[in-house]
Amino acid sequence: MSKEKRLEGKVALVTGGARGIGKAICARLAAEGAKLAIVDILLDIAETAAAEFRTQDIEAAAFAADVSKAESAEAAVDAVMRKFGQIDLLINNAGITRDTLIMRMTEQDWDLVMAVNLKGTFNFTKAVCRPMMKARSGKIVNIASVVGRMGNPGQANYSASKAGVIALTKTTAKEFATRNIQVNAVAPGYILTDMTGKLSEAATDAFLSVIPMKRGGTPEDVANVVYFLCSDDSNYVTGQVINIDGGMLM
Repeated sequence: MSKEKRLEGKVALVTGGARGIGKAICARLAAEGAKLAIVDILLDIAETAAAEFRTQDIEAAAFAADVSKAESAEAAVDAVMRKFGQIDLLINNAGITRDTLIMRMTEQDWDLVMAVNLKGTFNFTKAVCRPMMKARSGKIVNIASVVGRMGNPGQANYSASKAGVIALTKTTAKEFATRNIQVNAVAPGYILTDMTGKLSEAATDAFLSVIPMKRGGTPEDVANVVYFLCSDDSNYVTGQVINIDGGMLM
């Protein structure tokens, strides 16, 4: 007997879904039957990922969007609606870093990180809320970070943007609750990605020293929790932030 796919018939829009954690989330949701709308600022990268999923008999389509621009987010959502007719799951995953100590941080470093990480989450949340409200159903999962809860030297812009994502999550959860739309966030810690792979050995050791489990997490560790928040198992969970950090922040 084949295993029941619990997201069969659902459409998942994943920003930054072509690489890293976003791609792992796409794979996990698709494994449960979700159709994928993969959004990236570079269409060719999104299309490469979508084509890879299609070779696995997964329905996937690529869409280009600059998440920091409201009109671009709205156009992408409109295109996904034309393609699939619905959006059931929104994963606000797109994010960037421009790390440096605040005394060296430029206004451009600050503005760009805030525009992509925080404003981008706002733009796509606003763009999908109307179709979700009309359907009286939906799940939104925002990718925050443990540094949005604890701070981190050299990441004033990134930690502030992720703290904003957490506050935005709680506010939208309250606004959308009566329409049967659940909004939650996950806060990854030290996750093994291309981004963390560029850290020095000393920086890596510093992270591991404060993680009780003494190892980094994987993109799949994040994807598994995101899947839970997209499934019916989380229907009475909203406005929450789940740390995925090996015990770094308790």
